[in-house]
Amino acid sequence: MALTYQAGRRVQGTAADRAAVDGVSGGWKEVGRTTLGSTTTTINVASIPDKRYYMVLVDANMAGSTNSAFQLNGDTGSNYTNRKSYEGGADATDTSFTVGRIQGHGGPVPDFNVMYMSNLAAKEKLIINHGVNQNTAGAGTAPRRAEIATKWANTSAAINRFTAVDYLNSGSGYATGAEVVVLGYDPDDTHTDNFWEQLADVTLSSTGDNLSSGTITAKKYLWIQTYISDTGGQDSVNMTFNNDTGNNYAFRRNNNGGTDATTTSTSHITLNSSEVTEDLFSNVFIINNSSNEKLVIGHTIQNQTLGAGTAPIRKEFVGKWSNTSSQITEIDFDNDSSGSYDTNSFIKVWGSN
Repeated sequence: MALTYQAGRRVQGTAADRAAVDGVSGGWKEVGRTTLGSTTTTINVASIPDKRYYMVLVDANMAGSTNSAFQLNGDTGSNYTNRKSYEGGADATDTSFTVGRIQGHGGPVPDFNVMYMSNLAAKEKLIINHGVNQNTAGAGTAPRRAEIATKWANTSAAINRFTAVDYLNSGSGYATGAEVVVLGYDPDDTHTDNFWEQLADVTLSSTGDNLSSGTITAKKYLWIQTYISDTGGQDSVNMTFNNDTGNNYAFRRNNNGGTDATTTSTSHITLNSSEVTEDLFSNVFIINNSSNEKLVIGHTIQNQTLGAGTAPIRKEFVGKWSNTSSQITEIDFDNDSSGSYDTNSFIKVWGSN
């Protein structure tokens, strides 16, 4: 490192020096991608380097009644086990199965999934998947959702290939433009070309009823983290895009493992499970294709009551914005209840194409 200190307490150095100082080395790096140029029954991402962890983004735009699934390293044997829940329903399992599940909803509609994989050659590979399926187009129909845990019973090799497959073998497969992006992370990584680019980092400087990203660069994939601190009254946390407050949203949510509920033709997507009187933290992914409805996957935790004597509230939700003509370039959270967002509330947005 060759940092020098200039007049006015300025620090001068190379890009690599600045990356080291800023702590941005490492992180999620794109290690593989396949985008379909025509309709086919598989999306194959080969030659994946050995990383300790993977995040897989699956833009499973289906051409017909495809049931999307995956196989690793070309393994077509009965070496996969799945535990799955659709729309918050009772768990079901597939044992000694020939595929890992991506989702169980047929097409032809857009479907978006975010998967995490633990990858140690000598251990079975453990996979967590959350998915959203557009369902019938328009804000009058709520999207569908999937929660799936999979293990691949291989204890002799690291993952080197991910193949999305048409489990129904319907022949219709995945549509042109469908895509799988594989991101890798290893604690020892020192690269600076992270997949996720920070687009917004906003902290409230005064109490108020709006927390906004401001204008952000349009990206295909968005990752949003939000913390809402309350001033003591009751707050709502309503998410909108591009200042659209028309009845162009629909969402499906589940509170504390109960039965799914749906809201359609509404003016926002609600993140809170009940009025916020303490704190709320959310983690949200969005696929932001201009010509498709914008599909949202989210998880929140609410403090509810201070102290270890009261459990927090958890919420899992999927949503959609029925706009099919433009990309999201602003994200807002608004309160229409009696309280206010406190000054340490923040929104952070990352994105990538």
